[in-house]
Amino acid sequence: MEFDELAQTRRSVRHYKESGISQAEAKDTITEILDFVRVNAPSWKNSQTHRYYVALSAEKKQAVQEALHERNRAKCEHAIALVVSAFEKNTSGFTEGKSDNELGNEWGAYDLGLSDSLLLLKARAKGLDTLIMGLRDSVALRAALDIPESQEVAAVISVGIRDGEVARPGHKALEEITRFV
Repeated sequence: MEFDELAQTRRSVRHYKESGISQAEAKDTITEILDFVRVNAPSWKNSQTHRYYVALSAEKKQAVQEALHERNRAKCEHAIALVVSAFEKNTSGFTEGKSDNELGNEWGAYDLGLSDSLLLLKARAKGLDTLIMGLRDSVALRAALDIPESQEVAAVISVGIRDGEVARPGHKALEEITRFV
């Protein structure tokens, strides 16, 4: 799939169909996706602070679902995996323990966003779909997946096969988001 087609067909999917993909197959696929992200995601001073926690078993997926806001829980039913994205704090955007500018740890979030974007696109290239969910209980996710306090939990990304077509949403005009000076 060409890049333009890949980007144009990626959607935030809120309904997945039962895929019949085994846990072992899901692990292999998610491993391939995350290895691609590991090698290709840019980051501040190549700090590589992105971290991923992948829930594959029914028990762990349920624990992650329970940590989601109630309106997101049903949206990831039948997902082959639930991926929690996080980043190491006080690294990206820092030199010798001091923030390099006023953004501080926001650089870690920025770098994680770049990594997450690659995850979404690589998943789509593999014929899978995704949904990023930010309404979640980070304390519950830390407990369920043993995420250390040194990391900031950002999102839960469901990965699966879309059930039906998803309409392309409208977008703002270029003039609304761009200013040439």
